[in-house]
Amino acid sequence: MFKALSNPNRLNIFLRLVSCCQPAKTCGTDAKLSACVGELGKDIGIALSTVSHHIKELHRAGLIRMERRGQNVECWVDPETLRALASFFALPIPH
Repeated sequence: MFKALSNPNRLNIFLRLVSCCQPAKTCGTDAKLSACVGELGKDIGIALSTVSHHIKELHRAGLIRMERRGQNVECWVDPETLRALASFFALPIPH
């Protein structure tokens, strides 16, 4: 997961997905933190094909989930993934 997030573009895309909806707000019909691939590429300054590559890498690393809906591919961060990352960073630091 950390190797995938070490790329600045992938980290930016991941953080956009995490922040696309504020906590306690509904995102779509099933309350997923969700955005379409085209939306994720806005204002990043990279080609849509490169955005698609980064999204695939995030998906392979288990950081995001993807689902095709017609011509769109929706991406979201599973809340369990966020909990796992938060738990990792909450570990006590050994002395």
